[in-house]
Amino acid sequence: MDGAAEGAAGAAGGGGGMSHKECVDGINKSLEHPTVKFLREKMEKAGCPVWPRLLTAITCKGQSSAGGYSSGRGGFLLLHVFCKFQKYTIDKGTLRLVLSITICCNHMTFQDEINQVIIHELIHAYDDCRAKNMEWTNCAHHACSEIRANHLSGDCHYKRELLRGFLKIRGHGQVSLCAVPTISSPPLSPANLDECVRRRALKSVQNNPYCSAVAAKDAIEAVWDICYNDTSPFDRAP
Repeated sequence: MDGAAEGAAGAAGGGGGMSHKECVDGINKSLEHPTVKFLREKMEKAGCPVWPRLLTAITCKGQSSAGGYSSGRGGFLLLHVFCKFQKYTIDKGTLRLVLSITICCNHMTFQDEINQVIIHELIHAYDDCRAKNMEWTNCAHHACSEIRANHLSGDCHYKRELLRGFLKIRGHGQVSLCAVPTISSPPLSPANLDECVRRRALKSVQNNPYCSAVAAKDAIEAVWDICYNDTSPFDRAP
């Protein structure tokens, strides 16, 4: 469920990022972002409120993730954080849906990055909430949510693809991280948008230990049309 692994962490070169306080302040500011507010309202109506305390600022090891989403289903808790999955056994009782969203402060540089990570993970949480049979160990289920999260969260906006090095500005060489926020963000062409969503979704599903590289690719292809065109809870892709 990696929100911006190819972008913030890679471009920043693994630098210090934000302090814990700056990150917490950024998370609190994100709660006022129109898209974050919209998604939280939709989740509350669906019976899955996302309280502010469920958004956690942490320091992450390595450079592979910007944040993550943790979901509890059935007799175990499947944690989707930092592109890795961990299984926790629950001995007694029935586990209710549990969710939390983590933000890797040391991989954050701008407020926009925090906003994007939270929006990406909230879309996963929304999918988890609305689907009664959601199973993150199912490659097709995981693929569908990754397609939707990358399509609807803004992960594939022009500016982010530019920062990752997948696009170039005509007449410019290497793009500076500091210069990117000043660059206007025209929409990607449909072909570039599709390629970005596919690439990022495939990368995440391939990191699912229950999905081989072949199974991940097959899952993306199998659910692509229906999941790419499913823009719920938005009327259309933002």
